[in-house]
Amino acid sequence: MEYHVSIHGNDQHKGTADQPLRTISRAAAHAMAGDTVIVHAGVYREWVNPANGGTTKHRIIYRSAGDGEVVITGAERITNWKPEGNHVWSTEVLNSIFSVRNPFEVELSGDWLFDGPFPIHLGDVYLDCKSLYEVDSVESVRNPEVWPEAKYPKDSLLKWYAEVGSTTTKIWANFGGKDPRKENVEINVRPYCFWPEKPGLNYITVSGFTLRQASPGWAPPTDYQEGLIGPHWSKGWIIENNIISESKCVGISLGTEIGTGHSKSLDKHSKGGTQREQEVILRALRSSWHKDRVGSHIVRGNVIHDCEQAGIVGHMGGAFSRIYQNRIYNIHHKRLRHGAEVAGIKLHASLDTQISENIIYSCYRALWLDWQAQGTRISRNVFFDNLSEDLFVEVCHGPYMVDHNLFLSPMNFRNMAQGGAFAHNLFAGRFVVRSEITRITPYHFPHETAMAGYSNITGGDDRYYNNIFLGDNDANKEPVPITFFEHLPLKPRDAVGDDGKTVMDGVPDNSICYLHAVGLGGYDKHPSVKDKRWWEYTKEELAELGDVAKDFFIGNAVLPVAMGGNVYLNHAAPSRHESNAKTYAQKGIKVEINPAQGRVHIQVNEPQLLQGASAMVVTTDLLGKTYHADMKYEEPDSTPYRFDSDFFGIERPDTDVTPGPFELTEKGTMDFEI
Repeated sequence: MEYHVSIHGNDQHKGTADQPLRTISRAAAHAMAGDTVIVHAGVYREWVNPANGGTTKHRIIYRSAGDGEVVITGAERITNWKPEGNHVWSTEVLNSIFSVRNPFEVELSGDWLFDGPFPIHLGDVYLDCKSLYEVDSVESVRNPEVWPEAKYPKDSLLKWYAEVGSTTTKIWANFGGKDPRKENVEINVRPYCFWPEKPGLNYITVSGFTLRQASPGWAPPTDYQEGLIGPHWSKGWIIENNIISESKCVGISLGTEIGTGHSKSLDKHSKGGTQREQEVILRALRSSWHKDRVGSHIVRGNVIHDCEQAGIVGHMGGAFSRIYQNRIYNIHHKRLRHGAEVAGIKLHASLDTQISENIIYSCYRALWLDWQAQGTRISRNVFFDNLSEDLFVEVCHGPYMVDHNLFLSPMNFRNMAQGGAFAHNLFAGRFVVRSEITRITPYHFPHETAMAGYSNITGGDDRYYNNIFLGDNDANKEPVPITFFEHLPLKPRDAVGDDGKTVMDGVPDNSICYLHAVGLGGYDKHPSVKDKRWWEYTKEELAELGDVAKDFFIGNAVLPVAMGGNVYLNHAAPSRHESNAKTYAQKGIKVEINPAQGRVHIQVNEPQLLQGASAMVVTTDLLGKTYHADMKYEEPDSTPYRFDSDFFGIERPDTDVTPGPFELTEKGTMDFEI
């Protein structure tokens, strides 16, 4: 059955094309498996809370009619603003306007959210669909100052402040000289745009909408992970071809259900974060975390921007999913509060999840895979203009596969994991390579959620084949100590201590990472599979590997690494494990990025340096198995990998292939626009 919805309709109608309903919510209350809800052009100010789910063969589909933009917003327009002088305006709204909770009363809080100079709330004020910056007083609204952490400083001069009373909420705002009575000024009043209150509503499609301006709460992995839109611990959703923006925290959440995690309490730090997260995983395994019940979503073709925690987040609920052809940008650009869980895409337990053909840029951090990235594939993505790094993999045991990506930010990879394979990527930034022996995290039986064991992260068990490393003209090749959340450009270092090491005030030793030059020099202290297997090393031999090996803790086994067929341009630094590596002083490749347009231009001006530079095609047989999970690098259906086509799908030869994302077939300069 088809239900039609129109802003000119009436919820007492039948929902036919000539008698449409007025609200999507009315249709969502009735739609059953096999039904389609067709929404016509207009602005719908409502929280769509589906009552039912579909089945594998009979989905429930919500789609735009194609006759104009369909907006679902968590905001209401406010027009009764009063001038108070000096560009400041005020309004007072009844608290009854708010759905579920008053976002101007609820403080942003939760695990792994860091303290800030003043409380931040879930509420927001919008001018032309763009949120202003909260401040701590009316005086700060009257005398706005640039917020020093803002990516776009000029935008941070537009401010708001609110005070909540028993029946009303008063808001003061500075719109930079614009008259809010004449402009489109809104405040958020609903926590979600499209979100089922009940978990377990499966096989729903949401296609072709503009969803914006909602106030979901902070979404840590140990608690309820809300989003502006998401399946709420269900299976088989398709979220496609939508424009998603202005979430206070998360755009799309694929994560934990309302009853899965720990609720925030005063004694939340009585146990460490790792312990709490292990408990959440075990609780979910006991109840519902199984591929037959949760995950297997498709998130494709969406534009996601201006969300302050993450574009896409998910703990466990994103397993077995496909996330592809999305454009994600301006994530965490206001930076009024910071914390972990901040990225364009932040996933825990991304078992067999495929992340491909996305463009992620101008974010704090682009892609962060934390815990249990096993069977995960990261392929044909483009990363640039990200402040921290393009890819962060944390305390995972693999196998995870990274192929045919363009990593173009100043920092490319923060590696606090093991068991990764990297093939045919272009790396144009620096690396962090660090063990994590104090945290013990799980790994799983292949292609399922059942746990196979636990281990800490000694580092290694990584493979690098047929990649290009493009140096960044920095003559310093020595590793630089940085903090866990530090990024380029580095802040001035403190004094040098008696031991000759840089003193980093207030930073514990086990929180220091080492930033390495472009290339694979960060692996020099690891053993090599060409030399001997890790178990063949004695403690004395490990000690001879140097200080970095000592950092791995001598009682833990440092895992070996494998490399081959890589090319190092513009003085990028090869590893000692690749003694015959092809290194060139020439730059060979020119990279131009345009964040304002979200575009990248790659020019290969010396293709002869790269054509046929590697004798090997990368396959599952070459990559082997990871140590802990004892699992092959392979597709979710156990099909072996064979990387015989490039970034654009151009076929590679059986031998003498071109390293990097592109198979170069011409002799002259080659240009690629992305």
